[in-house]
Amino acid sequence: MTLWTGFGGAGPFGPHARPPGTVERGNRTPTGESATVRLYRKLSSAAEVPSLAQAAQPAESARPEPGLEFPEDRIVDAYRAMVRTRSMDERCLTLQRQGRIGFYVPLQGQEAAQLGCAWALTARDWIFPAYRELGVALARGIPVQLLLDQFIGNAGDQLHGRQMPNHYGYRAYNFVTASSPVGTQISHAVGAAMAAQRRGDPVCTIAFFGDGTTSSNDFHAGLNFAGVFQTPTIFFCQNNRWAISLPRERQTRSETLAVKATAYGMPGVVVDGMDLRAVYRAVAEARHRAITGGGPTLIEAQVYRLGPHSTSDDPRRYRTESELAEWKEKDPIALLKHELLGSGRLSLADDEKIWEAAKEEISAALRQAEASPPVDPSTLFDDVYAEVPPRLVQQRDEFQQLIKEGILKP
Repeated sequence: MTLWTGFGGAGPFGPHARPPGTVERGNRTPTGESATVRLYRKLSSAAEVPSLAQAAQPAESARPEPGLEFPEDRIVDAYRAMVRTRSMDERCLTLQRQGRIGFYVPLQGQEAAQLGCAWALTARDWIFPAYRELGVALARGIPVQLLLDQFIGNAGDQLHGRQMPNHYGYRAYNFVTASSPVGTQISHAVGAAMAAQRRGDPVCTIAFFGDGTTSSNDFHAGLNFAGVFQTPTIFFCQNNRWAISLPRERQTRSETLAVKATAYGMPGVVVDGMDLRAVYRAVAEARHRAITGGGPTLIEAQVYRLGPHSTSDDPRRYRTESELAEWKEKDPIALLKHELLGSGRLSLADDEKIWEAAKEEISAALRQAEASPPVDPSTLFDDVYAEVPPRLVQQRDEFQQLIKEGILKP
């Protein structure tokens, strides 16, 4: 098993900061050089901890085939993308509380894990999300407007209002539609990877899920198939410490979630999910392994959910304020901002402009989304048959006539 963390001054904690819960210990890197590393969880006395690359990500339109190292000259772009994600996340949570959208699943605190992961992929790779992957969707290039149209369920919603809010998918972006039952996307990701293998398509699939999903049937079935058939799949577990109200320590007696990979004959990797550079490197390695015939990888990104599980949840009922305060000190956006300010790559004025631009983009898209008409009820009959049978044509015509006469008021 491999554990990826930030090194020395390369990570967002800086050269001297030591976040709560970390342990410093010496190790040998693959090159034989001694290094002091920060570990969130000690795997074993023999755990080998490779040195990490510093990294950031170019814009989607200019993105090259990702390498194992993240170009440091793009780190401000990475921060800008994290701010954009946080801004939309906060706005959507507020919209639900105001009754303007019906449901939302926030991701505050998991931005570095999602963006670092997404940027290590290519646009050809297939994403099988859970329901918390807003950061992945934005990094893949899905427009804010398209997402808000889906959350509201207006005429611009490409899913025609058939999915509950926050459950979206877009074929043009190789982003498969999310579903509420946990773990179902894991088996789908493995099946798609098997299809890619047989077609000789040099892509990988990636399934996103949380710590609670590692107790689901699909987790075990999916990983077993992936291990047996050596599929080009990445299993990306965002261990945010809580499966709704169930804490991580009640989920499993395993020392880590990544260690479960051993049973299925694949590498298991633990990564500091609050460190965008470390996540990028871990995923880039896993992707390279996948597309070169090395098979699947299970990655456990250790993060923390700063907000509720969903807008139906009140985390004050099961976790303490002191725990939350401790993890807020490790907020990946605040840490990266502190690093950039300290190194002179960002000024307070720049930071204010970044936040203002993100909020204005979201506000403009929201104004358009709320001004759009509702979904055309006639789309109820679309996307069922390639060739609509006569009986359904008749029913559709009758339905439209009832609407026209005011008998039905959808």
